[in-house]
Amino acid sequence: MKNKTPFSTLNRGEIIEKMQAYTHDVLVIGGGITGAGIALDAASRGLRVAVIEKQDFAAGTSSRSTKLVHGGLRYLEHLELALVHEVGRERETVHRNASHIVLPEKMLLPIIKGGSLGQFTTSLALYVYDHLAGVKKSEHRRMLSRKQTIEKEPLVESELLTGGAVYYEYKTTDSRLTIEVFKKASEYGALAVNYLAAESFVYNEKGKVCGVNARDLKNGAQFELKGKYVINATGAWVDDLRKLDNSLKGKRLHHTKGIHIVVSRKRFNLNHAIYFDVGDNRMVFAIPRFSIVYIGTTDTNYTGDFANPNIEKADVQYLLNAINRISPQAKLVMDDVESAWAGLRPLIHEEGKAPSELSRKDEIFKSGSGLLSIAGGKLTGYRVMAKSIIDLIAKHLKKKEDRKIKKCKTKKIALSGGDFSFKPETYKLIEYADRKYDEAKQTGISVEEFKTLFYRYGNNIDAITNRAFDIRNSEGQAHAWLKAELWYVVNHELASGLSDFFVRRTGMIHFQINEIEPILEIAAAEMAKLLSWTEAEKAAQLSDFRTELQASRTWE
Repeated sequence: MKNKTPFSTLNRGEIIEKMQAYTHDVLVIGGGITGAGIALDAASRGLRVAVIEKQDFAAGTSSRSTKLVHGGLRYLEHLELALVHEVGRERETVHRNASHIVLPEKMLLPIIKGGSLGQFTTSLALYVYDHLAGVKKSEHRRMLSRKQTIEKEPLVESELLTGGAVYYEYKTTDSRLTIEVFKKASEYGALAVNYLAAESFVYNEKGKVCGVNARDLKNGAQFELKGKYVINATGAWVDDLRKLDNSLKGKRLHHTKGIHIVVSRKRFNLNHAIYFDVGDNRMVFAIPRFSIVYIGTTDTNYTGDFANPNIEKADVQYLLNAINRISPQAKLVMDDVESAWAGLRPLIHEEGKAPSELSRKDEIFKSGSGLLSIAGGKLTGYRVMAKSIIDLIAKHLKKKEDRKIKKCKTKKIALSGGDFSFKPETYKLIEYADRKYDEAKQTGISVEEFKTLFYRYGNNIDAITNRAFDIRNSEGQAHAWLKAELWYVVNHELASGLSDFFVRRTGMIHFQINEIEPILEIAAAEMAKLLSWTEAEKAAQLSDFRTELQASRTWE
């Protein structure tokens, strides 16, 4: 693959051939944020690593979260101090390494009568949170009176409101974070392929797992992949693979479902992200983004289809009731909901505990065959989870092969698109974005359009800008930036379908769903050209994606 990008759809066959040519130190099943983190950690230490994913990267939980890199304030309620300490401090690391897609978000916490937190307990909890999470002084919590809270956000005025607090979290696009980690891992030599399923395990003469029998879901090809250590990082599917390995014993997963609903800011023009008490010992976020506000999440037991968790009308109504309680003037109704998404939390089961009481801690399970499974955890802690399992493997490799394995260095590795090499990073990032817009505005792109792209791709915007200029010069200005972006995700992000683009590379299905239909046919035609689709293949892509669009607007 000399002189070719290491994460290109056009080179997918070559990547798979290379995967088959070696026995990898680490073979990972699962292309979510955990698998991506493991790939980067292992590859950056000099280990040979391969990752396979049966869907698209981040197609499971890693594209269906609340889109926050947060410290888990509510875990203080269950006295999970170590967890708050770990993920709270990790937020800053994730932000520093990907400052273009992990951005500070000022949160308003309204305090209400009869809520689980009063003025004193909120102040105390946020004080403890600030110190456990290592929050910098400029972002320490600030308590507000009732009047100050309403001045900050008029929409939370109600008879229940007694005061408020301001604190900081970080917002992100979860699937883009996953893709950026994979791209950086590929720069270190990691091999990763989507739409490649592990169908069974391969064992050596001692009964130890040493690989998988894989199937390429794009063309049906079957082959064997080998690994000294096989990691099951499949999220919701972890127990399915443990069962396939005949090692589903002891602790198991407990799946809970969380849904988010999207409403237009024309109907609910929220100025600040808010984190508020629902009144049943649960907390809910409402977060403005682009022209919408998304609200979530629920927390209910789930046993259905993991790939396509359903959206229930009762859950939609629950979130509407929650908003209308904290903001009586909103008067949101079912018809105001433009779309929704549902995701699963693969948690470690604890007998007798309600879904919202289950710990978000991660655990590693080792089977008799040597299969390593990692489950639980949070988006925020992906890097630490990866470190823990690669530390374990490095220890074994050092003992078995007398190899010197490097220590983890991902704490200081800027992700793809996020290397601005300047402190404070945010100022450098903005300065860089301004300079790049001065170059790009000749194409007719607006400030808002460019800003959206920049906070999607970071300094990789250079490649897209250059492509947009080329397209404008050869084909004209119409849709030059859309075509340039499609070119980029195909050639640099292993995107191979409309869902890959609109759901996981851009997040448009969540944040800009109403902007999709006007460009859908154009995007399909451009992807068909880039990927040499037949008319039948293009029609199938359009049909499948429109089904997915409809599902995001349908609840039972």
